[in-house]
Amino acid sequence: MPKAAYYLTHPQRRTTSVVFASPHSGRDYPWSFLRRTALNEHSVRSSEDAFVDQLFESAPRHGAPLIRAGAPRAFVDLNRSEDELDPALIEGVRRSGHNPRIASGLGVVPRVVANGQAIYSGKIPLAEAQRRIETYWRPYHEALETQLSQAHVMFGQAILIDCHSMPHEAMDAVARTGVRRPEVVLGDRFGAASAPEIVDRIEEAFTAAGLVVTRNTPFAGAYVTQHYGRPSRGRHAVQIEIDRALYMNEQLIRPNGHFEAFQQLLDGVIADIARIGRAAEQPLAAE
Repeated sequence: MPKAAYYLTHPQRRTTSVVFASPHSGRDYPWSFLRRTALNEHSVRSSEDAFVDQLFESAPRHGAPLIRAGAPRAFVDLNRSEDELDPALIEGVRRSGHNPRIASGLGVVPRVVANGQAIYSGKIPLAEAQRRIETYWRPYHEALETQLSQAHVMFGQAILIDCHSMPHEAMDAVARTGVRRPEVVLGDRFGAASAPEIVDRIEEAFTAAGLVVTRNTPFAGAYVTQHYGRPSRGRHAVQIEIDRALYMNEQLIRPNGHFEAFQQLLDGVIADIARIGRAAEQPLAAE
């Protein structure tokens, strides 16, 4: 089993209502899992948001906590509801209505990785799926909820930045000839998960760094943004998808020669986003 459900890095002093999270960067693949999968160790990593936790590791230096997954996405998907159980994979689960994520094999315990490659050659017991949810999914979400609640108490609001990566080819359908293809996709569930002014400022942070940004197409946000984004209650959630080609070799799943420079560029973006959640400094009264 993976060693930890999550890793939480606290800032030395919390100065912002922003919380950064990386639910798909877990890479602790236990041998017991690899022995059962129909994929090799390289292929099973194809749906992992490799190195995203490293890209955002400077968040605590800017006063914001960073929570990252310990368990890999192919083992349990933290960006799904705990009840999104796949009857095609899990024994004893009944079909109930149509859920496109489950139908495509991307439930809370995934049946496939990228490009529809099957993870298993058969079904797994319901008890095994429930154990993964109890041991990894729930502790991660309990810790995330705690951080957001603390932010709300301290600053009157909470802003969740849900950090992800996307294959370079994901933007082929929306890229236009003669225009730079989008490199970052912000997902706010088409305005349902965050106040527009917050999304505007997040977009400004990326565009100021020279990156091309689009919103909600093709990624509008999944369970995390849908569940935690409650702007009417002062809780905002924005999903960030970053083109993997900017910092890694997708075929080899290794950082490329631009990784350190891109990490440094993102440090400035993280600093700008953290400022969004800082309490406004009150001017001194005139003498």
